[in-house]
Amino acid sequence: MDKYQEGMAILAEKFGNNKDNVIGLATIALESGVDGKPRPAVRDADAYYEDGVFYVITHAKSSKMQQIAQNNEVAIAVCFGWFTADGIGENLGWVLDPKNAEVRTKLRSAFAEWYDRVNNEKDENCCYLAIRLTKGIININHFEKLYRMDFLNKTARVEGRNA
Repeated sequence: MDKYQEGMAILAEKFGNNKDNVIGLATIALESGVDGKPRPAVRDADAYYEDGVFYVITHAKSSKMQQIAQNNEVAIAVCFGWFTADGIGENLGWVLDPKNAEVRTKLRSAFAEWYDRVNNEKDENCCYLAIRLTKGIININHFEKLYRMDFLNKTARVEGRNA
């Protein structure tokens, strides 16, 4: 198994398998900061992970989705997961769109405890956000190993005390 496959296996073990992960999701705000430069915006989100993509259920008119529509570059950190990454955010559209049937089944299962209580699937703005990872760092045991993942080229470099 090469280093990229090792990293992908670690991600699947830590965040996959139908887990409800809490991530910090950073976007670029629509309003500039006091110095006129772009300013980050971050919020927590429940996310389902599978094969290099985190999925979030949200509302198309939310600030995060408006920001992603203007600049789809995002960053994430899995809370207490020692994983940070950059990615591309994509609005997959209404949750009841037939093309979303497979992801809907997975998210309803992963988020079963609260999915129906907090989402109105009849609202056509109830949508799925896919965060397709482009690069990331998996930190194992406080820098014992760092997997520097390149999801676009499917490569990884391993560094650290025990690399």
